[in-house]
Amino acid sequence: MPEYGRIIQQLVERCKELPTKEERNEMAMAIIDFMGQRNPQLRDEENYKHKLWDHLFILAEYDLDVDSPYPFPTREQLAEKPKKMEYPKLQGDFKFYGKSILQLIEKAIELETGDEKEALIEVIANNMKKSYNVYNKEHVTDDVIFRHLKELSENRLDLTGIDSLEKSKIYYTNNNNRNNKNNGGNKNQNNNNNNNKRKHNHKNRK
Repeated sequence: MPEYGRIIQQLVERCKELPTKEERNEMAMAIIDFMGQRNPQLRDEENYKHKLWDHLFILAEYDLDVDSPYPFPTREQLAEKPKKMEYPKLQGDFKFYGKSILQLIEKAIELETGDEKEALIEVIANNMKKSYNVYNKEHVTDDVIFRHLKELSENRLDLTGIDSLEKSKIYYTNNNNRNNKNNGGNKNQNNNNNNNKRKHNHKNRK
């Protein structure tokens, strides 16, 4: 560990040669403080004291008889290769959907079969379609979205039972709400127009 320098290495070797454990413990504590001063950036890291003791033991070539507040690592533990990280599911064709879509998919999988689950699946598919169109700047057919949804959910969510998203319950519900609002607005406008006409006719008669 070259960042500590030759001086600390020599101190560690001297510590190993001390005849009593009490002397070794005292010197080990002094070396730890010195190592912290030589590498102040370690203070910003979590459990930096633990790391200093690990480094001390490594510098001593795993052979240092002192009382440490932390368990010393073994050669085998340090030589162990880290586990391979799994590649994220959002690769290639799926990268633009975002993690929120994956979270919604997991939530939909957990739900019991019923209207709530069906509605959530359709919401997911509609949002996937919007994300696809925005990112790729082109129109995507619903069958592509259904295929992506099925693949992302590992075949646990399937919308192949409907021809298109336009025939989903979500689409009809939203459209009906919009139509009702529009019809309500049209009725109010017609009523206002009729009232204005009556006022106008009344003035003319006068």
